[in-house]
Amino acid sequence: MQIQPKTSAYVAFAGTKKLASGSLVEVAAAARRAQDGAPEATILVFNRHTAEVIDLDLRGSEQEVVARHAAEQISASKRGRPKLGVVAREVTLLPRHWEWLARQPGGASITLRRLVEAAHKSDASASRARSETAYRFMSVIAGDLPGFEEAARALFAGDLERLRTLASGWPADVRDEVIRYADGQQLSTR
Repeated sequence: MQIQPKTSAYVAFAGTKKLASGSLVEVAAAARRAQDGAPEATILVFNRHTAEVIDLDLRGSEQEVVARHAAEQISASKRGRPKLGVVAREVTLLPRHWEWLARQPGGASITLRRLVEAAHKSDASASRARSETAYRFMSVIAGDLPGFEEAARALFAGDLERLRTLASGWPADVRDEVIRYADGQQLSTR
């Protein structure tokens, strides 16, 4: 279970047109409205942090969909330590690792958080993670678009200018979202 900020944590697309971005409730409501307007349209909802496709239950009226997903959002936000967004999970380490952690100032949790943050901030790993997230989104929504393979190469080469050039002929909503992921803006409030 990942705790996500409530704003712009999700984005919905009908084909290559962006329907909405925002909280799970906002995006579910927009997806339901789009489904009413064009029942044959393929609607995809992405987690903006991971670019994974999210399955939403869009059965019933818009009010029922909103109520169902609002309950899920409230339930998810009550887990862990809400002020910090902490989620308890099992960590398996060797005894020598636990001993080392126990000797660190602040204890195991603080030390592990510091280590994870340092790794997350590492330029190479952060860049690779951004590329993988952008590619996950790109392959689902733009896999059949012209220049996809070259754009993917540019993405993993870290050549954002070439990526922008290659994606310039793509639908604006798709291009903008790919660039947002590649630039590491998936956590922004846009």
